[in-house]
Amino acid sequence: MRRLIGRSLKISAPVLTGLLGMAALCLAFWAGPAAAEDVVGAPHAWGMGLQEAFGPVKEAIHDFNNLVLWIIIIISVFVTALLAYCVWRYRESANPTPSRTSHHTMLEVAWTVLPVLILLIIAIPSFRLIYYEDRARDADITINVQGRQWYWHYAYPDSGELAFDSRPIPTEDLKPGDLRNLTVDEPLVIPVGANVRVLTTGQDVIHSFFVPSLGVQKYTIPGRTLETWFRADHEGTFYGQCNQICGTNHWFMPIVVKAIPQAQFQAWLDEAKKKYATNETAPPAAIAAQPAAVATTQLAEAGR
Repeated sequence: MRRLIGRSLKISAPVLTGLLGMAALCLAFWAGPAAAEDVVGAPHAWGMGLQEAFGPVKEAIHDFNNLVLWIIIIISVFVTALLAYCVWRYRESANPTPSRTSHHTMLEVAWTVLPVLILLIIAIPSFRLIYYEDRARDADITINVQGRQWYWHYAYPDSGELAFDSRPIPTEDLKPGDLRNLTVDEPLVIPVGANVRVLTTGQDVIHSFFVPSLGVQKYTIPGRTLETWFRADHEGTFYGQCNQICGTNHWFMPIVVKAIPQAQFQAWLDEAKKKYATNETAPPAAIAAQPAAVATTQLAEAGR
């Protein structure tokens, strides 16, 4: 095959080998993220830009990011072209006697009004995105998220006193296929297609609940309850981390969200109620926090 291609195109063997190698590298580059089908929302090697969107919130973030990116590109091209023109047009050889003009009313008005208009173009969709992320509309499920040093505590107030801790798995205990520094013992399980209301609070210091591929990021602040929401439109596993410096083990505070079909979620819910009924795996602090989690949800509902 290589000889046939080389003869028909009259390409030398070293050049042909290099081209084929580059083609294989490109195929590996594009196929890398897709090869790991079970790892849906996670960073991958040679990734560029934002993580792929798997929910409406992240899609809205992508749209706003693309809008701002194109505005930046247009401004950069315009400024670069204008600078190049000024250097060429007003060089010493072509303009031996430079003008001493220090004011130009129309020019000064233009470079004041145009940036204001650009900021308005950015501000309007920016505010819309902020309000879109702020509160859940017709939430199907509510989950209380509490950041602790250095693990996460999840509670499902819609399902009674279901609550559990999610802790990172050390590198030496990882199984084949697990992601280092991102795998946990108990993931946050949600149904696919459900609007998930998230109520965050902190136990000790400020943490941040951040899952990039779902577009959710909210601080967990002691003494305060904050609300946000997300939805996973695809079945899969989505990884995140605390992105607020919260102490010595801040780097080791991963988040795993697992989206499964509604029937499987109901089966998991029934099993989880039995598994965590006596809270044998939860420390005393987690048991004490459960009534507070339910009260937090009721307080948030009253304030809506």
